[in-house]
Amino acid sequence: MSSSFSVIVNGKEEATTAASVMELLQIKKVDPHMVSVEYNGEILDRTVFPSTHLKSGDKIEFLYYMGGGTA
Repeated sequence: MSSSFSVIVNGKEEATTAASVMELLQIKKVDPHMVSVEYNGEILDRTVFPSTHLKSGDKIEFLYYMGGGTA
């Protein structure tokens, strides 16, 4: 059983037991192919989501890209 710790997700402090960025995406039901992740100020390549381990105080931003608008 993992213990809970706090991370900042999209500007809000949250408790999590996720060991990696990929686990956090799974817990939050976010498709890793539909989002970019900024981890402590750096954009991560999707290939490192499973190997990027979370620790207390990390800052994670989920960046969604939307199409549309007028030309």
